[in-house]
Amino acid sequence: MVTQSRSVLVTGAAGFIGRYVSRYFLRQGWTVIGIDTSSVKHASLLNLSAYYQIHLPDMALGDLLQKHSPQVCIHCAGSASVNLSVTDPAKDFYANTGVTFELLNTLRLNAPDCRFIFLSSAAVYGNPQSLPVSESHSPLPVSPYGFHKWQCEQLCLEFTNVYGLPTASARIFSAYGPGLRRQVVWDIFQKIITQRSPTLQGTGRESRDFIHAIDIAAALFVIATTGSMQGEVYNIGSGREVTIAELVSLVLDTLCYDCNPEFDGVVPTGVPLYWKADTTKLSTLGFDPTVSLEQGISSFASWCRAELVGV
Repeated sequence: MVTQSRSVLVTGAAGFIGRYVSRYFLRQGWTVIGIDTSSVKHASLLNLSAYYQIHLPDMALGDLLQKHSPQVCIHCAGSASVNLSVTDPAKDFYANTGVTFELLNTLRLNAPDCRFIFLSSAAVYGNPQSLPVSESHSPLPVSPYGFHKWQCEQLCLEFTNVYGLPTASARIFSAYGPGLRRQVVWDIFQKIITQRSPTLQGTGRESRDFIHAIDIAAALFVIATTGSMQGEVYNIGSGREVTIAELVSLVLDTLCYDCNPEFDGVVPTGVPLYWKADTTKLSTLGFDPTVSLEQGISSFASWCRAELVGV
């Protein structure tokens, strides 16, 4: 696919991954149209050709699609909290499954050739029976968030098989990078910087596959431009398993801090224990991560210091 004079619609453009995606597509020469619930002053307009404050579902989306005729839609909007999905599954359902259905249906009616990529999650796998986990592994979610992401993947397949809408789903593993003020990497950094000897969740033996947001954006671009778009799914991860204890050690080394964080031994409901992605499928499309965990943690440390202590 030729990228010149192409346009992409990014939902959740003011969010963490949405900002990275918008910036990446813009640098590839694409016109980027962003939508989000945030006001204009909170959106990163430098990476956008146009921005609309919309709370999906919204009837205005149909007119917007007809006006801009995007070739690609990257769906970054939606709830992204396992803990909140456990305490309020209804809110998570409507923010993820409900909004995704409305978006797919609006595309069907107004932009049926638009290539749609849904941002799913490794939470679909739950606790995999073996590692690394490939896309062929049976989904075994352990949280409402994981179930709702799986439902959204099925909606993508439905709209491809029934209506011919080109779709794909990207199962993102543990995303991180400057700008993310939640989840495990931020939690460890902010507790160590502000408390020096903090207590962290879990046992430290839990593992994750960390993938930098720069690489996530690049992977989504590869899927958008070379994927078959037949409702298939792709893992987006680094293929490297890292325990939380190992991550803490790397953070301490990066910060040059000498302390001994403790773990409370409690794994919250809905949180998987071990993750490592099989990235073979995406690699065959020509994508491999470029940001090592050591590089990513170093840049994250600089950003965290600026955020938390001002230097």
